[in-house]
Parts: sequence; C-alpha cells; structure tokens
Amino acid sequence: MTTIQPPLQQDPTLLGQTILIFAGPDFEDRELFYPLYRFKEAGANVSVAGIGEASYKGKYGVPVSVDLQAEAALKQAQTKPWDAVIVPGGWAPDKIRMNQAALDIVKASLNANKIVASICHGGWVLSSANVLKGRVVTSYCAIKDDMTHAGAQWRDDAVVIDADNHAGQGTLITSRTPDDLPAFCAAIVQQLIQNAVTTRAAVQA
Repeated sequence: MTTIQPPLQQDPTLLGQTILIFAGPDFEDRELFYPLYRFKEAGANVSVAGIGEASYKGKYGVPVSVDLQAEAALKQAQTKPWDAVIVPGGWAPDKIRMNQAALDIVKASLNANKIVASICHGGWVLSSANVLKGRVVTSYCAIKDDMTHAGAQWRDDAVVIDADNHAGQGTLITSRTPDDLPAFCAAIVQQLIQNAVTTRAAVQA
C-alpha cells in the first residue's frame, strides 16, 4: 500500500527565521516541544540551547538534544541576532537564570528589537536578566511577585504582548501555563511576521 504524505505547510514569511529555545533540567515538556515543532513545521530554523549538557529530560521524562550551548548562541547573536528567543517553563528556568550567557542573549535580543517569549516559570529568566522594568507581562501565578519585584506590571491573561516601539526595547511575549500554548505561539508568529514586514519596508525605503 502506498502512503501519500501531505505537503508540509510552511509560512513563506517564517522561512529562514531563526528561533532559539532554551532547555535545562526538568523543563516543561509541552512548553518546549509545542513551539519547537510548531516553528519547524512553519519553516523556521529552530535551535535548542543548553547550559552545559548535551541533552536534558523534561519534567515528564521526554528527552531533548541540545544543538548548541548558550555561550555559542550568544556569540551567534552578536553577529546576527536571533529573530525570537523562547524560554519554556518547568524547573529549568531556575538553572538557566544562573547562566550569564543565557541572560546576555535575552538582553541582546531585546536591544536588537527582536522577540523574547517566556511561558510559565520562564519569567524567572527575564527577571534575572533585568529586562522587566516598566514592561507588561504575565507568568505562572506562583512567580507573580518575582515579576512585579523586578519592575513589571503583571496581568492574568493567556498571552501578553508588550511591543515597545522604542529602539532597544524589543518585544516581550509572555504566557501563564501549557493551556495557553496556542495563544502563545500564535502571538510569536504574528510578531515575527510583523517584524519581517517592517524589515522589508526599511530595506526598500
């Protein structure tokens, strides 16, 4: 019997866009793999960055291999910034926040007017990167105080998009739990497309 594979549904606007997803011990499995395959399917170049190990297991035991370490990802960002950086939740963010290269990637991405997106406990990394002052965000409710103490305005919404139009501020996209993943990824796609359109217009001007 012959099986016909359906064509891969790729978004022309996302083809070639570079996306970095952080991994660490006990990451939230769904919050890493949902965007990983969502953006690969769309045609983006997706890389998983680690903080020292070659692979990690999620909270529910699903393993992920690392493509590069945070230090190498930072060096790459200094040449060509990642179009989007995603920080999944779970317990991994408590380890990732202690990696200076990871924090520097978050800061460099926002300084380059790119996207930084975190979900659930991923907000810990934003807090430690000191990028939340004056920004509007959400997160898992248990770390609300961490976010507000870092200077953010916290909202209990499925997804919050803080697109600061001032140079060097970038876009923060945040969500609360795995249930918010459809809205979370849709917001990232929307912002990637908007950024691509803005870049093309600037080049053509």
